[in-house]
Amino acid sequence: MDKRVKKAEIAVERSSGNVFEDLGLPDSGELLFKSDIVSRIASIIERRSLTQTATAKLLGVSQADVSDLVRGKLKGFSTDRLFRFLNALGQDVEISMPRRLRGSRGLLRVIAAKRVPPTAGARGKR
Repeated sequence: MDKRVKKAEIAVERSSGNVFEDLGLPDSGELLFKSDIVSRIASIIERRSLTQTATAKLLGVSQADVSDLVRGKLKGFSTDRLFRFLNALGQDVEISMPRRLRGSRGLLRVIAAKRVPPTAGARGKR
């Protein structure tokens, strides 16, 4: 008896780079952008060893909201709100709008940058 196992063919499809687009979800660009921000927030929470209760207090939300956030439930979290969460966690948010070629579609993305201390007088008084 032949004991060789036949390997099943598995169909593989190349990703577009946006899993939400690949799944055919509406607003896939915004979902990817939000998930990048939430990933950053979750990393900060983990790096600082914050509990969900402590995080909720810092962000001014309920512990249930923090639970939803770190589990990737993005509904109810606008990008503006996520930016405020980053600020509450001590992160700067910088929005850059470089010039694009005419007719090309713009992108939303999160870019991690090394923290550069501000120069004297670079920021106004708060």
